[in-house]
Amino acid sequence: MRATTARNINSNKKDLSPEQCKQLLRALKARFEKNMNRHKGLEWAKVQAKLEANTEKLWSLNEMERTGGEPDVVGHNKKTGEYIFYDCSAESPKGRRSFCYDREALESRKEHKPENNTIDMAAAIGVAFNGRTISRVAETWKFRYENVELGENTF
Repeated sequence: MRATTARNINSNKKDLSPEQCKQLLRALKARFEKNMNRHKGLEWAKVQAKLEANTEKLWSLNEMERTGGEPDVVGHNKKTGEYIFYDCSAESPKGRRSFCYDREALESRKEHKPENNTIDMAAAIGVAFNGRTISRVAETWKFRYENVELGENTF
């Protein structure tokens, strides 16, 4: 299975069939509607229109979904018009569990070597990885769940 996963991720084909797009958008919409606290004030129709106009980003989101992640909208950059997605799964997705942080950490492991590293995986599927930002957003959600007002600059 490891060879198959690596081959699929590193494939140059970065487009989805119409049926794959439809299934992905259906899953993203359901997650969007279920977790409105992550993206207050955003409208799914606008998010969907932006995604449909950029198939390479749809492919990246599909790779996150395919490997067991739960990508969801967490913000909107008003300057660029881009929507910000994070993998919001409660734990490391099954398709990405045997990973370390970067190539240096991977190469330094002599025993029990991980399958891959998060930095290379993120680059291969066309997403940015920023652990510090993700931790900050997770903490923001935690505080919001406790009804503590943090203001708009938390993202």
